Amino acid sequence: MSSGSWTTHTVELGPHRVTKRFRSTARGGGEREWRALSLLAAHAPGLAPVPYEADLTAEEPVVVMSRLPGRPLRGQELDGERIDALAAAMGRLHDAVPAGVLAERTPLRPGHQRELVAQLRAWAPQCDLRPDGEVVRAMRLGLEWLSGCALEQAWPPGVRPVFGAGDGNLANYLWDGSRVRVVDFEDSGLSDRAFELAEVTEHVGSWVERPLDVAAFLGRFVLADAEAARLPECRRLLALVWLFLLAFDEEGRARNPPGTAARQARRLTALLA
Repeated sequence: MSSGSWTTHTVELGPHRVTKRFRSTARGGGEREWRALSLLAAHAPGLAPVPYEADLTAEEPVVVMSRLPGRPLRGQELDGERIDALAAAMGRLHDAVPAGVLAERTPLRPGHQRELVAQLRAWAPQCDLRPDGEVVRAMRLGLEWLSGCALEQAWPPGVRPVFGAGDGNLANYLWDGSRVRVVDFEDSGLSDRAFELAEVTEHVGSWVERPLDVAAFLGRFVLADAEAARLPECRRLLALVWLFLLAFDEEGRARNPPGTAARQARRLTALLA
């Protein structure tokens, strides 16, 4: 999930190359993209684009990479074969970077738990400015849960760090008919598996069109006890963030079908039950 602008970059597609230009408001997205591509080229070749060149000091930083084959999973019918391939790609991504390299070279990804908790608290007064209804009631229920959760700590105890893509949009996972590859790493960094899995399950792109079978997807992963206990909390947190984002979206230039915020309110309420 990106908690910043909806449009942080532009993309120029060539036959074999992709040029990604980051807006000045992209909050270091170019550096994170280049770092991720470099790390994955070294430790998980073939999973992500090959990094060709970068100008990270330009007013609008530029990263040039190879163009991968495949169609985005978002909007496709996600059958068992595609879910298997998605889970395999994510598992490889999480385990790709050795622990020592991860600790030394990979800062915490943007939009991790403490940042999102702070953002939600900043948004909380918006509830009092809105007419009562299904969305506002779900917001208040979520904020009540948030006040008693333990997601403000720096790092959850007993949870192994992993390399995280930082964006759960299924449009960033390309299916070529036999495997899934991953693109878009501007929000990547140090994370944990439960949080990154929740990024996918709770992203609006995983349910607004052709829903991902969440139980089947999560069933592909063998989680440690601490990860399994953490996963529902991460899903609630991200679902609450999405509820606010979708409500704000409907007030402006809506990017999703009418009623999406109300559907998200019902999803969040179910997760909190």
